[in-house]
Amino acid sequence: MFNFSRDNTSAIAKWWRNVDKEILISFVSLFLLGLFFSFSSTSSVVGEKMNKQTYFFFIKHLFFVCISLSLLVAISIQDKKTLIKFLPYIFFISLLFLFLVPLFGVEVKGSKRWMELPFLPRFQPIELLKPLFIIFIAKIIIINEKTHIYKRYLYSFIFLFVITLFLINQPDLGQTLLLASTWITMIFVSGFNMIILAILIFAFLIIFALLIFFFPEKFGYVFSRIKTFIDPKSGDDFQSQKALDAIKQGGLTGQGMGEGILKEKVPEAHTDYIIAVISEEFGAVFVLFIITAFLFIGYKVLNKIFLEKDEFIKLALSGLIALLIIQTFIHIGVNIRLLPTTGMTLPFLSYGGSSLIGSAFVAGIILNFTRKDSGRYFNNE
Repeated sequence: MFNFSRDNTSAIAKWWRNVDKEILISFVSLFLLGLFFSFSSTSSVVGEKMNKQTYFFFIKHLFFVCISLSLLVAISIQDKKTLIKFLPYIFFISLLFLFLVPLFGVEVKGSKRWMELPFLPRFQPIELLKPLFIIFIAKIIIINEKTHIYKRYLYSFIFLFVITLFLINQPDLGQTLLLASTWITMIFVSGFNMIILAILIFAFLIIFALLIFFFPEKFGYVFSRIKTFIDPKSGDDFQSQKALDAIKQGGLTGQGMGEGILKEKVPEAHTDYIIAVISEEFGAVFVLFIITAFLFIGYKVLNKIFLEKDEFIKLALSGLIALLIIQTFIHIGVNIRLLPTTGMTLPFLSYGGSSLIGSAFVAGIILNFTRKDSGRYFNNE
């Protein structure tokens, strides 16, 4: 039997003393808000549209929130040096799952993005891969100092390119753009020559355009969404229009809990359009509160980055917070029709086990890297 009494109590006490409590409370609050909105957006329609219990989706969401919060604590409590060595192994496992999606994945609405696992039905590998990709890229750029700096950037670009090829094949343009944007942010923060960075971005866009040209059957949906976004009358703009109407109906203070109708008209309202659901029922004031919570986390993490001396931790934190902020604003931009439909979830709040677990990894790593006991962990190796 394991002795949990003294060692674990000491570890938890040390973690509680050193963890940034403001960031921790912000993450936990977002998870709990997501649980609350799941109850509000799914309970009233499940019984009517599906042959399931009224609280089926809410119970599933509760289950994954409990797993996510446990994972958040488990990651953030680890020794940084051990965690940094261990995470790349999980990265390669998640990368393997991404590579297996074309062979064994589950196709939903024309996209093959999910794997069926015994312990996690319909798991989306990219959700776990995103934060681990950031850690791996930071290791390539910062830690391997024996390799020439431009070779390190090239290696990181090769990994990005390979992953985006598999994402484009699914197809999943939203996650492709998110991952590429995060990589560009990390390269910029690391002090890369801006002229060469611009050339790389231009090369990436050319390659992407060539893929679209030679494989039009994979990208018909991209053209259709962009065309519909520019001219709503030219295509099926039902979901985006209903989301925008819901936001307008909600006004400043909302229609009231359970009074929204978007969740009854749009099938994926509790995932892709959760901000529109929140705005309709609780108003623009609550949406501004959520945006403020994300910006507050970004502000706190940036403060930690400016004070941090370890270049690896600085770069990893920059990538992780960029991932959160960019994904948040892509989701909001789609909901208010500033961007074409991407199917992007809102971190911590959208329904979905893969999204919640991916968010827990991001939050856990950020909390681990922003602890007061941080230091230059690679100097002692």
